[in-house]
Amino acid sequence: MIELLQQSPLLAGGYVFLVGLLVGSFLNVVAHRLPRMMEREWKAEAQAILSGSPQEPSASPPAYNLVVPRSACPACGHKITALENIPVISWLVLRGRCSACKTRISARYPVVELATALLSLLVFLILGATPQTLLALPLTWALISLTLIDFDTQLLPDQITLPLLWAGLLVNIEGMFVPLHAAVIGAMLGYLILWSVYWLFKLLTGKEGMGYGDFKLLAALGAWLGWMQVPVILLLSSVVGSIIGIGYLIVRRESAPFAFGPYIAIAGFIALLWGVPLVSWYLG
Repeated sequence: MIELLQQSPLLAGGYVFLVGLLVGSFLNVVAHRLPRMMEREWKAEAQAILSGSPQEPSASPPAYNLVVPRSACPACGHKITALENIPVISWLVLRGRCSACKTRISARYPVVELATALLSLLVFLILGATPQTLLALPLTWALISLTLIDFDTQLLPDQITLPLLWAGLLVNIEGMFVPLHAAVIGAMLGYLILWSVYWLFKLLTGKEGMGYGDFKLLAALGAWLGWMQVPVILLLSSVVGSIIGIGYLIVRRESAPFAFGPYIAIAGFIALLWGVPLVSWYLG
């Protein structure tokens, strides 16, 4: 497959863009449903703890996961058909409204689809038709989903961060991005730096400054990109967070809950594509 992509870069770029559109559509589902799946699980666990034993429901609740039920309009319940679910195009054809009740459909859906396609294409253009690209694309998609979820809920699900951490160590067994020892140290350093900041802040103020999901996300990026990229990611995330936070404050003229995860994810993506030149430039 790599050889085929190398023989026709233009065709390969179009293929990556198309796959990115389809994945972006799925990431919209992940960002919407995964937090609700987690909430349902927490409620079931809490009910079991409070009652002393798991309660057997009289009727099984309807299945709710990333596959079922079919996507539907939240206003009227109209089931989204295959033709109404074509990335970007369907939203444009429907003019951003439900075909049944004409309720407005958020522009976030086509924006996420298009952004995922463009970022996927950027990965291909920077890394080329290489095995690194085939691995960097799933990492990019995971970072996009984590960014969306954390912006919405201030949560970074273990269902994504932990597999991402182990995957980073796995792909670097043969040194795909960095040597294995650099990946292991990167995972440890990424977790311990933010863990230390968390406890120092809590001891000084009595408050929690960030969540454990931030530790796990930085550890995962350290596992993928190595320990030398961890300081780069921290610096970039601080800069990106400051710029976006100040912009939000100017536009909305109000403060909002600060989710650090999206800025770590954005910085991790930058480090994935340009981290090595940034480190070389800094050291030089």
